[in-house]
Order: sequence, then C-alpha cells, then structure tokens
Amino acid sequence: MNLTLSADQETINKSRRYAKEHGTSLNGIIRDYLKKISGENDCSANALEFAELAQNMSGCSKADYIFDREDIHNRDQQR
Repeated sequence: MNLTLSADQETINKSRRYAKEHGTSLNGIIRDYLKKISGENDCSANALEFAELAQNMSGCSKADYIFDREDIHNRDQQR
C-alpha cells in the first residue's frame, strides 16, 4: 500500500540525513514508526533477537579485558 505524506523541504532533508546516518531510509523510519505505534512491534521477538545478537556478535574488547568502573569515569573526564 502506498501512502502520501507532506512536510516542508527542510524537515525532509534533515530526516533523510538522519536516516542515512543510521543506515536506513526515510521510508524505513516511517514504516518502523507506524509499526511501533500500531502495536505491530513484537517486544518478545525483539528481546529474543537482542539476546541472540548479544551471544553471537563479537565484542570490541580484548579477550582478557576486565571491566573497571574507574576506567569509565577517567575516560569521561578526558573528553
């Protein structure tokens, strides 16, 4: 199904830049938003997908890295 929307050119341009920065399209953002507000976004499926990605995606830390809260605080102060 097609849907026609109207918005001012500046809003469209900013939205397209945002979409490009986030690896999607303006159409994709609007489609996802409509799914979200219409209740089509399945929270359980999203949680399962997140858990699977967390288990299967490699992290950026070295294998022997140990989290230290002080490292985070020091990094924030260096900015």
